[in-house]
Amino acid sequence: MWYYVKTLEYPVNLKSTDIRMAKLLVSQYGGPDGELGAALRYLNQRYSMPTNKAKALLTDIGTEELAHVEIMATMVHQIMENASIDEIKVAGLDGHYVDHGKGLFYTDATGNPWTATYIQCKGDVIADLTEDMAAEQKARATYEWLINLTDDVEIKNILSFLREREVIHFQRFGEALVDVQDNTKLTDFCK
Repeated sequence: MWYYVKTLEYPVNLKSTDIRMAKLLVSQYGGPDGELGAALRYLNQRYSMPTNKAKALLTDIGTEELAHVEIMATMVHQIMENASIDEIKVAGLDGHYVDHGKGLFYTDATGNPWTATYIQCKGDVIADLTEDMAAEQKARATYEWLINLTDDVEIKNILSFLREREVIHFQRFGEALVDVQDNTKLTDFCK
């Protein structure tokens, strides 16, 4: 059971009207290395973990990734909500507007919808934790590239916070891998 605190993990109160940036930010909402995929991946993989520490870690990080989904959604929504039709067209979001108006939809930056093929659960602890570490590094890289594409200090601050969380998650998954290896026989990994 979780307790939901109705505040964002990091405050978002953007004044930006950079619709082009909203189009790019949406990739961390529903793109291949985005927060939705991470949350679903970890919350699903936790059932295969052989130690309580690893199960708890995947639950904690999966839940935090849901908080990151909220942050990304808030960012995109705040930028999009006051956009004019002309601004939407110029940013190349007219196709999105036809299907969703100014509403959020899980896509990547080029408009491809989220798909379960973005996530994996092999059922092999070593493979899953190693993939989780790689997923965190891909998300970190994406945040760095998004930071490079904006001059807006508020956006950079939020993205920097999220990037740092990816670094911490990578480290925690590495610790979970060591915990599993130290507390489980190698033959037990594929059960």
